[in-house]
Amino acid sequence: MSSKSDKQQKTASTTGAGAPAVSDRNSLSIGADGPILLHDVHFLEQMAHFNREKVPERQPHAKGAGAFGVLEVSEDVSKYTRAALFQPGAKTDMLARFSTVAGESGSPDTWRDVRGFSLKFYTDEGNYDLVGNNTPIFFVRDPMKFPHFIRSQKRLPDSGLRDNHMQWDFWTNNPETAHQVTYLMGVRGLPRSWREMNGYGSHTYLWINKAGEKFWVKYHFHTEQGMAHFSNAEAAKMAGSDADFHRRDLFDAIARGEHPSWILSVQVMPYAEAKNYRINPFDLTKTWSHKDYPLIRVGKMTLNRNPENFFAEIEQAAFSPGNVVPGIGLSPDKMLLGRAFAYADAQRNRIGTNFHQLPVNQPKVPVNTYMFDGQMAYQHSGNAPVYATNSAGRPWADETGVVEDSWEADGEMVRSAYTLRAEDDDFTQPGILVREVFSDAERDALVETVSGALLGGVRSPVLERAFEYWKNVDPAVGKRIEEKVRAGKAS
Repeated sequence: MSSKSDKQQKTASTTGAGAPAVSDRNSLSIGADGPILLHDVHFLEQMAHFNREKVPERQPHAKGAGAFGVLEVSEDVSKYTRAALFQPGAKTDMLARFSTVAGESGSPDTWRDVRGFSLKFYTDEGNYDLVGNNTPIFFVRDPMKFPHFIRSQKRLPDSGLRDNHMQWDFWTNNPETAHQVTYLMGVRGLPRSWREMNGYGSHTYLWINKAGEKFWVKYHFHTEQGMAHFSNAEAAKMAGSDADFHRRDLFDAIARGEHPSWILSVQVMPYAEAKNYRINPFDLTKTWSHKDYPLIRVGKMTLNRNPENFFAEIEQAAFSPGNVVPGIGLSPDKMLLGRAFAYADAQRNRIGTNFHQLPVNQPKVPVNTYMFDGQMAYQHSGNAPVYATNSAGRPWADETGVVEDSWEADGEMVRSAYTLRAEDDDFTQPGILVREVFSDAERDALVETVSGALLGGVRSPVLERAFEYWKNVDPAVGKRIEEKVRAGKAS
């Protein structure tokens, strides 16, 4: 392939058709805080191509495993949602899949990474998927950045090696990552087992009750086994002796009859309060204060059955945050709206057009969909009409007007970051995490972990940006990291 000219190399990025790209940082939305739009062709092209970049394993979250279980609701939260699975006494069969984000399917379970926490509830109103992590926040808040972020955690194009410099280059160029990176470099980056970590829906969701009243919610799953973590040395040793330790631990525990469980609680924000809350409640890099919105207990999730066939029931399991049920809706969280498209589209590429027909993904209620044919279609509607409207009596959906799970949006179509609120900076919350949540020992471990990562090939000017990044999180911790790294490079 011939080299590009200097002029070509210096031009801004383009679409696949060669036209100038408008933005690689911001998706198109209605106003700075409104929903992203389907006709953002550049975002859809970037996301659809990203979903097809690797075959056949998942792009992120390739290494994982899971089990089946039940969600049992013990409390009454019906004043917040009419969703059947959250009504008092409801018991809902479910599937959980745990994973790492960056590693390939053969990578060690115990590498430092965020852990995926994906749940599929087979409700009597259809499948509800809750796709989160073992941390309550994420690295970025606009889905346009997501493919770039994941690539920065993967491998270099020339050597095929993972690269600390590449990771820190992305993180320090995007300070919104600071909260999640602080979690990642802290103890939660190395859970001792999946059974001993918490899970979070991470995004903000909409709940609607029978009267049509709306509430914003965040999901929290707290492990009843107690949280436990590996040290760096323990995790490295386990990666060498048993790369499948987390997978083995979960399977063996359930086989022994030790069924892990998590308490489900929610934070609930009245609908109108989101407009003036001191932080943007839809920003995926932020948490809500528990003083402002205390946890409300809902029930318990228990995993009690191992898969009979890993490929059929875990590898072919397909999750999407776009799978909601009556009484639950999405929110103006741009990452959530982008994922609602991207996850299902990734599964169409990974396991086929009709992935929803696979037994593990089938709902337990009758399906009447106008999607038909395509690769590997084996459920069908006989000779019924394949179009709506029709005169043969096959029903179709025909609602008009304002939808139940709506919210207001107003403004021009723009490419913009969220509107900043009083406390919407990138470093306050990770600073609080370091100073007020981490113990002295955990702060010491954070300094050791970050210093070790920065000594692993991070070069100027990214190295200097990383020092500033951590000083912005906490001046004392940042200074200690810089001193340790400079001493290490000098030795």
